[in-house]
Amino acid sequence: MGTLVGAWKLVSFEETSPDGERTQPYGPDPVGILIYTGTGYMCVQIMRRDRPALPDLAFEEIGAAQIKEVVGGFTAFSGTYQADPDNHIVIHHVQCHVLPGSVGKDLRRRYELEGDTLVLWPTPTRAVTWERMK
Repeated sequence: MGTLVGAWKLVSFEETSPDGERTQPYGPDPVGILIYTGTGYMCVQIMRRDRPALPDLAFEEIGAAQIKEVVGGFTAFSGTYQADPDNHIVIHHVQCHVLPGSVGKDLRRRYELEGDTLVLWPTPTRAVTWERMK
């Protein structure tokens, strides 16, 4: 079994509905990076490539609907992590998150690591596939 430590490039982010239909919440070509350090820290960022640009205005002048649309295509958090390779579980202890209500949570993910491919399952229906960067 390999190690999670390293930098990972997002390959895909897929959601499977109960009827088997697959969707891509971050679009067909999302971009993202996931980093696990050897000292127990992690950070992740994922975004849709096709997010609309915000107008060239002061942040306070931009409409709430526009901000919601842009933020809806982005997620990011960081903190510490614990890996249990025997049970294929990693727990992210969130210290910083784009959504304030997630700060302090422990986000548990089942994972499979084969060679330079890592698949995380935040839920049983959501698969996030990463490729180790070299």
